[in-house]
Order: sequence, then C-alpha cells, then structure tokens
Amino acid sequence: MSKTKLDTEVRQEQIAEAALMLVHTHGIKALSIGRIAMSVGLAPSALYRHFKDKSAILDAVLMQIRIQLFGLVDSVCKEHEAPLERLQHLLRRHIMFVQQFQALPRILFSDQVYTGNPARKARIHETIMEYLGRIAAIVKDGQHEGSIRADLDPGTVSVMFLGLFQPTAMLWFLSDGGFDTTKHIDRAWRVFLEGIRSK
Repeated sequence: MSKTKLDTEVRQEQIAEAALMLVHTHGIKALSIGRIAMSVGLAPSALYRHFKDKSAILDAVLMQIRIQLFGLVDSVCKEHEAPLERLQHLLRRHIMFVQQFQALPRILFSDQVYTGNPARKARIHETIMEYLGRIAAIVKDGQHEGSIRADLDPGTVSVMFLGLFQPTAMLWFLSDGGFDTTKHIDRAWRVFLEGIRSK
C-alpha cells in the first residue's frame, strides 16, 4: 500500500471520528462540512479531497460505529469463555458504550440518517442483522454446553437481548442521563437470565 493511500485512509478515519464527536456533543443537525473541517484543522475545500460530501462522511461515521460495535463483541468473547458471562458483560459494555458516545442514539434514532437514502438504511439493517447473528452464535454455544435452554430459538433470543439495551439507551438519552441504566440493566439481566438458562 502506498504512503499516499495510507495517509488518505488515516485522514478519512480522523474526519469520521471528528464528525462522530460533533454529533456526540452537538447533535446530528450540527454536522456540517465547515464544523468538521475546523475540528480536524483543514479548510472546507480540503475536506472534499477525502469525501465527496457530508453524506459520504455520515456513511464513514456509521462505519466507525460498526467497527466499534463489533469490537466490543470481539473483546468480550476474548475475555470470557462462558456464553452466559459473555452475554452479561456484553450487555453492560453496550450500555457504557452508549453513555460514552451519545452520538449512537442520536444517529440511529434520527430520520435524517435514513430519509432519501435506501442504501444507507440497508447497510444499517445489515449491520444490525450481523450483530444479531453474533449474539445468536453465543446463544448456540450456550445451548451446546448445556447452560442455555436447548428449546429456544437462538435468533429470537438475540432479538430479545437487543431489546434489553436499546430501550434502556433511549430512556437514558431522553432523560439526559437521569435514567439509572446500571440498576435497570442488572434487574433486566436477571429476568432475561431466568428465561433462557437451563434449569
């Protein structure tokens, strides 16, 4: 790989991260070429050498979220062997991730991201389905070792798992951090665990 290409990829990543932080601090409406350029120390015209337009930058932001999301799954799976422990720690990590990066709910719950862009909508759907597939694989591992009920459909369990933290993240976001996510997640996990673990 040439140095020029590498430098371009590094700069694109920096721009995407800067855009992610702008959404985190000011919301998606604040995302503009001028603000992003200022954040990375470039002239707005120089930004167009790396991205066609603001829509392309938003696509790169979504890719960054995807990378970090699956990075959480990978790290939890490396740190914990038992499937039920993996699910529990992954749930906690995701809540912490949303609290640290408020851009996530601001992007995923904004119709500005989807409107008029079916390709982007399809990519987000693909990311979520791939994530659910990763969760379903953990559930299957638990079924094989006997810790998770064998009569449950792994795909259904994965959607239920997603349902543990998505509304929690939304309530925390809408309450400006007032909703006690730690207490809720611990209680929700116990209910979820009671329903899926082998007796």
